[in-house]
This record gives sequence, structure tokens and C-alpha cells, in this order.
Amino acid sequence: MRAEERKIPARPENQSGLVRSSQVDVHPRLAQCVRRHLATPWIQPPHRPTIGAYRHLLENCELSAGRPFILDSGCGTGKSTRRLAGIFPGQLVIGIDRSHTRLAKSGAATGLVLNENYVLLRAELATFWRLLAADGHVPEKHFLLYPNPWPKPQHLRKRWHGHPVFPVLLSLGGEIEMRCNWEIYALEFAQAVSIATGHSIRAREFQVENGLSPFEQKYLGRGQSLYAVTVPRVCTEDFQRSFQAV
Repeated sequence: MRAEERKIPARPENQSGLVRSSQVDVHPRLAQCVRRHLATPWIQPPHRPTIGAYRHLLENCELSAGRPFILDSGCGTGKSTRRLAGIFPGQLVIGIDRSHTRLAKSGAATGLVLNENYVLLRAELATFWRLLAADGHVPEKHFLLYPNPWPKPQHLRKRWHGHPVFPVLLSLGGEIEMRCNWEIYALEFAQAVSIATGHSIRAREFQVENGLSPFEQKYLGRGQSLYAVTVPRVCTEDFQRSFQAV
């Protein structure tokens, strides 16, 4: 969905939970920001507790054995991870979140939880992605369900598509599925991927009966519009090759 193709919802919406922002369109400095991150390697020191959590993960699950896996980045309480594990029973689903409070509800506040075909792990995402990429662990699918929108215009660099780690996110590989309830975030994410990969990626409005995450289910129940961006595996594979060649 392009910026000029926005639709006014046909039904009244419950306004609770809608993103409020003075930004009314794609950020004017988005392209400049993405290109700067593509041209300049990110050298910020990694989050040391996440290094320990990552090693703990490798020691306690079959990731290092080449087992296909799915990432649920920013999994919150882990409900979305458990749902994805049910949808993909033949794969290991790894749910990662930095919040002690949210993960504590699933018992993963101080370490990791292993349960059948899913794992819940407390870790900082930017470092975790860098570690996975460095070791060549490629997810089959990568879900980003309702990331923090950082709605203030001055916070563009805190959104995943404006963050210095964005090239690493793409270089991880696999199919990426980002979902949110702020159309501008979806439009920006799609545009950032298009700039980085050279592939034409678009945001879309979608409807489902049951949400993957608690946020998605809540917004569905309120009749709010939901948006998604799907990045096919071929796009991330092409980016992997070009990113490694730089």
C-alpha cells in the first residue's frame, strides 16, 4: 500500500491503542537514514548479557545442529511464540524479548524456557541478531509482531528500519513478516527494505480471524486496521550476498 493509497476504515473504530504522532507521512529523512546505515558498519559494542544468553541457547537446544528455526523477535510474554509453535510444529520457534516483566509471566525472566518445539529467551535483539548473523544461523521465517512504533519524528533511528542494525536484520535471511497497527510504520518499513534490497516491497492492510500476538488480537477485537510487510526469502538472500561482499 502506497502513501497515497490510504483508505478510510468503513467501520467505526475503538480508538484505544491507536498510535498518536505528529508525523503524518513517511519520514522525509528515511531514505537518507537507511543509505547511511548501509554504507557505514555499526560498531557499537554488543550487549554482554545477551552474549551469555546466546551461548546458553546454543548449549541447550538444537540450533547449532542445523535444525530449521523461526524467530519471534520482541515476543513479549511469549504467547505469540507458543502460537507460532502450534502453527509450525516441525520447527523450533525462538521467542526473544528484553523485558524482564513480560517474560517473567512465562518463567523466562532470568534465562530461557525450553518447551517442546519453542524457546523463550531474554536478550537484547540488536545484539542477538548480530550474533546469529555472525554464526551463519539463518531462520526460515522471522516475525516482528507489533514492534515499538517510536511515534515521535525525532525517534526515526529507534524504529527497526531506521536503526543502525537494520542491515543486519536483513542479512539474517529468511522470510520476514512485520505486522503493526500504524500504517506509517508499515510504509516506512516497506520503503526501507526496497531501498536496501532493490526489490519492490509494499505494505498491505490485512484481516485475520485470530491474531498471532495479544496486541494483534486486541486490535482485531477493536475493529482497527492492521498492516503487514512481507519480505520474501529471495530478497534477503540477495541482500546477504551483497552485504557480505561490501
